[in-house]
Amino acid sequence: MNHSNDIKAREIKERLTNNELLNLLDVREKIEYHTHNIGGLNIPVGKLKESLEQLQWQYNDEIIVICSAGLRSETAKSILEQNGYQNVRNLTGGLLAIEKLQSI
Repeated sequence: MNHSNDIKAREIKERLTNNELLNLLDVREKIEYHTHNIGGLNIPVGKLKESLEQLQWQYNDEIIVICSAGLRSETAKSILEQNGYQNVRNLTGGLLAIEKLQSI
């Protein structure tokens, strides 16, 4: 598993603050997404394999995969990489890591 290109909460928060347009894929369940999210496309990790055709991104686009703690997004990153996506980044620590930054 290649963790070298994973993204940390601080970097993603800075990029969102700068209104950078990010390709976010939130792989939590719909109820979690609707309770709290930072935007992006919501496809639960369990439905990702059969939903790949919904992705509008190119194979070399940066795609940032997010979930609550970084575990489901790690699985989703593997699925995307196995299907030809070359620049997939997992949000280390998930949305919980971003929330921790905001409470500092």
